[in-house]
Amino acid sequence: MLPMHLIRALLLKHDDPRHLERPGDFDLDTSRDHFALLVSALRERFGSSCSSGLAQDASFYGVIDVPADATGLGRPMRVVMSNFGSHFVTAEAVAGEGGPGGEAGLTEEFVTWLDGVCTAVGCIFVPAELLREPYDGPSVLEAHRDAEFVAVLTAAGVVTEAEEHEEELGRANWHDRYFEYM
Repeated sequence: MLPMHLIRALLLKHDDPRHLERPGDFDLDTSRDHFALLVSALRERFGSSCSSGLAQDASFYGVIDVPADATGLGRPMRVVMSNFGSHFVTAEAVAGEGGPGGEAGLTEEFVTWLDGVCTAVGCIFVPAELLREPYDGPSVLEAHRDAEFVAVLTAAGVVTEAEEHEEELGRANWHDRYFEYM
């Protein structure tokens, strides 16, 4: 896996505030091919019960879901490919009703395997822990707009500062930039 500081540099390098959903030089054929190879590798490893879908109005291309009974982890797993960075890819174990569970449930062996698959197909694996870091790029994301709304609610006394920090409203992270709906 690339060192974290190099991945951070790539996240920042590919952040173009004029193109939130996909880069200006987005290549649909390459994206389709990379995603198909990821789907194929995951189905080869976990079986045909893996499902995949494409995104619309999002900064990510598609999602591959691995059901809990196939993962061996006791819970489902999700692998997501971004439209950016020669295709950033991340994975997370899913907790509860589809909420992200993070990498805590993923085995080191799986993360190493997925990183190797990403390298082989021309993608870059980005650990979920890095994507949870505060976003400090140039794009204005939905969470930033939430910050303005929270400020108005706080000024009106509807939300206290303690509640604002508790919910982390108005705070974007790198996942918001490359793996969310726009």
